[in-house]
Amino acid sequence: MNNWQLILVPFLLALIISLLLTPLTIWLFNRWGLVIDPKKQAHPAHTHKRPVPKGGGIPVVIAVTITTLVLLPVDNHLRAILLGLGICLLVGLADDIWSINPYWRLIANFVAAGIVVAAGIGIAYVSNPLGGIIDLSYPRFDLNFGGHNHQFWILADLFALMWIPFLMNAINWSSGVDGQISGVVATGAGVIGLLSLTYSADITQWPVAILAFALAGSFIGLAVFHFYPQKIMPGYSATSSAGFLLAVIAILATAKVGTALVVLGLPLIDALYSGIRRILSGKSPVWGDRGHLHHKLLDLGWGKRKIAIFYWMITALLGFIALRANPKIKLFAILSLSIIIAGFFLWVYFGQSLKQSGRDSG
Repeated sequence: MNNWQLILVPFLLALIISLLLTPLTIWLFNRWGLVIDPKKQAHPAHTHKRPVPKGGGIPVVIAVTITTLVLLPVDNHLRAILLGLGICLLVGLADDIWSINPYWRLIANFVAAGIVVAAGIGIAYVSNPLGGIIDLSYPRFDLNFGGHNHQFWILADLFALMWIPFLMNAINWSSGVDGQISGVVATGAGVIGLLSLTYSADITQWPVAILAFALAGSFIGLAVFHFYPQKIMPGYSATSSAGFLLAVIAILATAKVGTALVVLGLPLIDALYSGIRRILSGKSPVWGDRGHLHHKLLDLGWGKRKIAIFYWMITALLGFIALRANPKIKLFAILSLSIIIAGFFLWVYFGQSLKQSGRDSG
């Protein structure tokens, strides 16, 4: 396959499947009454005003699964990825329908990550933005099991076990307004897919490109129904599946985790700040609240369309930097974004504190 085929075939196939299955999912969830009614199911992170179904993971996961099974040979890596993806979908749907405890979701995140790590998908090294690489392949040990020798790279496996659940939750936490996360995921997957094509002479990178563009196509299909006014919410089934796949393909794309950190910088930094903020306030980092960046933008009077397009544009800009810049520029970009977002949060916090002080004194 040439580069255009690696882009268009999985993208269009997944897009068509997603476009067909998403309205069917909406119809079924509405018919069965599986909707999130903000008047009956209050949640601090929800921003919608009328009943809307979740379950966006159904068209997304089915689209990616069918596309990969049609275009890729089934090996141990693909089996592990699809099994982990299946766990994400099932647990995600349980949360979409019954709102399960976040700690059970977190356990499922680690189980899905553990499956792909056990299959040999890990991060042998990461690029050092100051030059060279950071080797994660040592220490290692061998274990003979079932007549087969299995080699475990301790640091590499631990890194992957932390990286995958972190990205799964970061993507989920940035799914606050209509259309917001659909464009972010599609852009992030497209950038990682384009990056893998720089190694297109290496056929081992073809599965990465196919997975990436299948994910991008499936979320563009979802975005048609998710953009304001949304007819479906992605739900945890879609966001956790997206985070899982993005994390895995970033590992497989010649260990370009740094690129994923840049292109997905907005949701990742927001997730990091949110976790720290919750811990410092004595709360669990996994329990949702109304303190994310998109919530603050809503409080400032931004509309949902504007917030979604803002997220898409920043992600596209970061994606361009991730594709074109050297490691030092990427580091500068992610640090700059961190400082800007931190400054914004501080400005909002002190602005609210001053307003409250004015009310109290009045």
